[in-house]
Amino acid sequence: MSDRILRTPEHRFAALPDFPWAPRYTDVDGLRLARIDEGPRDGRTVLLLHGEPSWSFLYRKMIPTLLDAGLRVVAPDLVGFGRSDKPADPRAYSYQSHVDWLRAHVRALDLTDVTVFCQDWGGLLGLRLAAEEGHRFARVCAANTFLPTGDERVPPAFHLWRAFATYTPVFPTGRIVASGCVRGMTSAVRAAYDAPFPSAVYEAGARAFPRLVPTRPDDPASAPNRRAWEALRAWEKPFLTLFGRNDPITRGADRKLQARIPGAKGQPHDSLRGAGHFLQEDVGPELAARLVAWMGPA
Repeated sequence: MSDRILRTPEHRFAALPDFPWAPRYTDVDGLRLARIDEGPRDGRTVLLLHGEPSWSFLYRKMIPTLLDAGLRVVAPDLVGFGRSDKPADPRAYSYQSHVDWLRAHVRALDLTDVTVFCQDWGGLLGLRLAAEEGHRFARVCAANTFLPTGDERVPPAFHLWRAFATYTPVFPTGRIVASGCVRGMTSAVRAAYDAPFPSAVYEAGARAFPRLVPTRPDDPASAPNRRAWEALRAWEKPFLTLFGRNDPITRGADRKLQARIPGAKGQPHDSLRGAGHFLQEDVGPELAARLVAWMGPA
């Protein structure tokens, strides 16, 4: 396995639209992990976890409202994405390695009393982490995500997406994110999603993610995810689902989460109109306002 580690040149991130926050960095297992980390250090923490193939830029429409509410906002770039380091070898990426990298990042920052907002792969990682590091988490808000074990049928739309990510000669990140939104996207925003990937060699992590989703009961991630479900079925802390009504990939997963997790009972769940898979792009300010209202006063 190659140990070549790539780092996107900083000039690729110049003049990002509506994204004025400077990155902060933490070293984990020889990798530099980036994050946006704003707001009072003694404030309640909101951890914003992105998925595939986006990065913390996805949360630019939510961050201002969260900061105005006096919250500390931590939005990491997963390994292989955004400003975080990118192993060039696809074999460096596994479901477990992503969990371990994120866990190490959270521990290095010693985050506690955390409200996690997790979407897409952010949920596959965030739900695992909440289950395994429950003492650090106060609440979970799941958005267009699930925790698969390979024991349930995967939507056909996902199989098509996985085949595309694996075999397409060109991986057009900006266009991929735009296609998962209901509202239009400017060329500058599409370019911001393309920015982390100057060439195809930087895309190993983005292309790998769909293949790492457990779709068989004997997948390497199936047993750990089943154990995580044992913890989630006993989760009594507040658990909220905010899904995009126009997302074909995760449609119906919100009802499964609500039915299985005790903390979801009586919460203000919603399926948002005018929101696709990347609902942070479509209805970001509304999501942030709902999150603040749900968390309530300190």
